[in-house]
Amino acid sequence: MDSSSHCAELAASERFKFGENWARFLSVLDEERILQAEASLRRILGVETLNGRRFLDVGSGSGLFSLAARRLGAGVLSVDYDSESVSCTRELQRRYFAGDIEWTVEAGSVLDKAYLDSLGEYDIVYSWGVLHQTGEMWRALANVAPLVAHAGLLFVAMYNDQGGASRRWWHIKRIYNRLPRSFRPLFTAAVMIPRELLFLVVQLFRGHPQAYFKNIANYAQTSQRGLNYWRDIVDWVGGFPFEVAKPEQVFRFYRDRGFGLSELTTMTGGVGCNEFVFVLQACPEVNDCRRPS
Repeated sequence: MDSSSHCAELAASERFKFGENWARFLSVLDEERILQAEASLRRILGVETLNGRRFLDVGSGSGLFSLAARRLGAGVLSVDYDSESVSCTRELQRRYFAGDIEWTVEAGSVLDKAYLDSLGEYDIVYSWGVLHQTGEMWRALANVAPLVAHAGLLFVAMYNDQGGASRRWWHIKRIYNRLPRSFRPLFTAAVMIPRELLFLVVQLFRGHPQAYFKNIANYAQTSQRGLNYWRDIVDWVGGFPFEVAKPEQVFRFYRDRGFGLSELTTMTGGVGCNEFVFVLQACPEVNDCRRPS
């Protein structure tokens, strides 16, 4: 990879192993979840079909949305840095599209510019909750821009900047990844129990304490990723590197690179990911605005 700081961060064991959770997801994946993913893509992208479209999934994770895009008719390239995520995506490909030449799965980094330059351009570049966990968020955001074909769509979901709360979470996540593995569950519980108690108290005052426990019991069946409640908490507390951005920052960043905002869903100041769909507008080919000097 061409980022020395990225490699140094990995060598320091400060990167959370997201791929470990995706293997658990494959055991609960069913047709209903796949249909939900397809519906999500149609809604977000404002289309009914992806027939004839080229779809690049940057940070494919479990491979669910690559699978959804392929079932909607797109030719798909799935890319992930994490080897276990690559394995999960390949497993989904084997299950549903074995031997299909229209779906390719590769290991690669969004920080490796030479690798990205070899990929060409795509009608849809999709990256949900990935670029803010590379360790170099703004560089990653810049690197995906040239992958979008003219008039193509770029979908990114980025952690919302909550100011001081986000800075506190950065320190919590870093501490988690620096702890010996045997201490991490205890640290996670210490961080989350006060929050969980607050959620329970709120439901008690509302007269619906059963709603809190029902959510925990059914979490794996209702969550998008299929993780149980505890594993999703671990994924959140441990998710590092961790960077955030305000919606206007992301908008201006891509506006200056020739993109127009087509769709936006924000967390209205809360925790989670803001979702953006950008359309690449016409850029003079002699001075491609996606590649600022």
